[in-house]
Amino acid sequence: MNTFGKKLTLTTFGESHGKALGCILDGVPAGLKIDEAFIQAELDRRKPGKSKLETARKEEDKVEILSGVFEGLSTGTPIAMVIFNGNQKSRDYDNVKDLFRPGHADYTYFHKYGLRDYRGGGRSSARETAARVAGGAIAKLMLKEIGIEITSGLCEVDGIQAKSIDFNHAKTSPMNALDPQAEEAQTQAILDAKLQHDSVGGVVLTHATGVPVGLGEPLYYKLDAILAEAMMGINAAKAVEIGDGIQSTHLKGSQNNDEITPDGFNSNHAGGILGGISNGDTIVVKTHFKPTPSIFQEQATVNRDNEAVACNLKGRHDPCVAVRGTIVCEAMMALVLADMTLLNMGKKMEHLHTLYPKKG
Repeated sequence: MNTFGKKLTLTTFGESHGKALGCILDGVPAGLKIDEAFIQAELDRRKPGKSKLETARKEEDKVEILSGVFEGLSTGTPIAMVIFNGNQKSRDYDNVKDLFRPGHADYTYFHKYGLRDYRGGGRSSARETAARVAGGAIAKLMLKEIGIEITSGLCEVDGIQAKSIDFNHAKTSPMNALDPQAEEAQTQAILDAKLQHDSVGGVVLTHATGVPVGLGEPLYYKLDAILAEAMMGINAAKAVEIGDGIQSTHLKGSQNNDEITPDGFNSNHAGGILGGISNGDTIVVKTHFKPTPSIFQEQATVNRDNEAVACNLKGRHDPCVAVRGTIVCEAMMALVLADMTLLNMGKKMEHLHTLYPKKG
């Protein structure tokens, strides 16, 4: 499936080394001001080659809006966007076209479809997330209209955990680090792995503030369930935590319950979601990314004939995919929340009467 969402749907297309990537975002209400500079700025945050902590592949990632926008406003029709690839080096993958790279989707794609685009992973490449960021940028513009803001940053790299959380610092950090005190050690861990032709994993913390009470569709489209699905759908994501996540299993009910006062909740162990519905507190999500599977060490694998061979990779790859994964997590959070806001409209008769005044 290449489409995500219910009322607000995102369909993406394209491959890592194809002509272009893009998306169609359908369901955006008419009249939303489309800030193209903001959309481009979001893509600039994700684009490769900005620092030594990222892949050396240079892409401008200039987005072009093809439809659904007129005189700066959404028309209510599908918004199509395209991002042309410009710096592919497909020859770097000639030596792996007949074998399966360990840790990649090569093996499963080939056995599912009977063929695969071996150039950079084709459709399974994390480059596809550029289209998600473009769609997520418009979702952010929509959410901004109702006071919802989404922020993210790296809270862990190679087991080095942040002791403090500073989203403002993450905005200026080359690696989107949340803790300025841990940043140096986290940076060095990435550079050391790169020097050793290896990679490391990381954890992205994403917050959404200003979220109203009531978003989420029990029982089978719960807010936390769909957020987990959205984050797990990002390339290299292996686990997702909502609120305290795993830590909540170590607590007693008396410790884990968020007591309620006339002024709100005393704590936020639930991560802003109860019963699959937002409770008005900050939405808290952690997404765990595995080490980038593209490493420059010889590894054992098999070829298409199931013969044992050695895999020696070439190319340009991120030593820690979580660094650029931060903006992708924000985009997926935005798409989910925007979809949920549209789904929540009409849940009460008073919502209908706002648009259609009661007669008689």
